[in-house]
Amino acid sequence: MQTASTNICERMSRSQELSDFKCGTVIGCHMCNKSIRDISLLLTIARSAVSGIITEWKQLGTTATQPPSGRACKMTEWSQRMLKPTVHRSR
Repeated sequence: MQTASTNICERMSRSQELSDFKCGTVIGCHMCNKSIRDISLLLTIARSAVSGIITEWKQLGTTATQPPSGRACKMTEWSQRMLKPTVHRSR
């Protein structure tokens, strides 16, 4: 018998984002006075992820992914030329 901590297939990788449903479930459990540890065990999510979701919800009022802050990168003239496709015509 495998437990949640030993089942590799059910663990979330670092690059994955949680679905809106799971984030909502975390917030719902938090509002029902469940501890972070209990929520983590119930939903098989890392405690740090649960804590981050709750903190984001308290600060921003939402669990939606926010756009990155700061100015967008400006492409240089050289990189624009390198990305532009070149077409060679045969005679």
